[in-house]
Amino acid sequence: MTPQFWSGRRVLITGHTGFKGGWLALKLARAGARVSGIALEPATDPALFEAARIAEVLDSHTICDIRDRAALRDAVVASAPEIVFHLAAQPLVRASYDDPVGTFSTNVMGTVHLFDALAALQGVRACVNVTTDKVYWNEERAGGYVETDRLGGRDPYAASKACAELATDAWRASFLASRGIAVATARAGNVIGGGDWADNRIVPDALRAWDRGEPLVVRAPRAVRPWQHVLEPLAGYVALAEALVGRPQDFAQGWNFGPASQDARPVAWIADYLAQTVPGFAWHAQGDGGPHEAGLLEVDSAKALAALPWHPRWSLAEALDHTVAWHRAWREGEDAQAQCFAQIASHEAA
Repeated sequence: MTPQFWSGRRVLITGHTGFKGGWLALKLARAGARVSGIALEPATDPALFEAARIAEVLDSHTICDIRDRAALRDAVVASAPEIVFHLAAQPLVRASYDDPVGTFSTNVMGTVHLFDALAALQGVRACVNVTTDKVYWNEERAGGYVETDRLGGRDPYAASKACAELATDAWRASFLASRGIAVATARAGNVIGGGDWADNRIVPDALRAWDRGEPLVVRAPRAVRPWQHVLEPLAGYVALAEALVGRPQDFAQGWNFGPASQDARPVAWIADYLAQTVPGFAWHAQGDGGPHEAGLLEVDSAKALAALPWHPRWSLAEALDHTVAWHRAWREGEDAQAQCFAQIASHEAA
């Protein structure tokens, strides 16, 4: 991250009331950016947005459903951004089975509505559209997927994000590039970190079970994912945005931001690590007969490692340690915003 690049720069984050968006807002504000946010109300209670008092670091905070084209356009115009990070989404696989139409509406048409608003706006330089590692057609094969691999998805969430990738390609080629707006997509792994209270995610579920003094029930202990602390991909998004402004013709494309290969681990590894390091934590496996979820997923970040000043800094064990430390501090009433800023500083210094 180049602080002089971000100091005073107008940045818009969609989805800033979410877990990743909240951490990104704090990271950019710490670097001196003028950050605006457009999002729904926080989806969980508690929520990082409130716990870390993220509204305090924002220039503006607008509650808006990105499916509302006119309202989104008005909010984007009011924020007058130079750089946009698009994180607003329905981000959960299991929730996409419960509301597939809403998932597609948010993840595809919400993205199109944002691009439509940006295309009519003066002064926008770059947009990073955050999709997911699940945009790849998963063949359950070993070895990480690269950016040129086939896109697709068997579940509504993955399929909607693959569609968002195609929409990004179309709007870039048809409307945005000619207006001087460089657009890239960022495909990150399974993120963990303090302040994530979403349902049906292994680490938040583990911390909730720990808080209650109950064993964690794990539904798919052998499922492998590319786990990483939330600050890892955020550092990639920031580096990518800087590159888009400097060399748009080279960086307006898709990018993977995953962990080191050894940190693509099964769920059971995480549960075992927590059982070894967190007093009072225990777990057992029990399937729940839920919908299909991929058993094996890895991404290859060689392209980003070669072209951007970015690389993973914390191992999975370190990421879990930082997540538990944040949660313990929050549970004991310590200042959550200060905890976030301290971890951001530690990560940037690593």
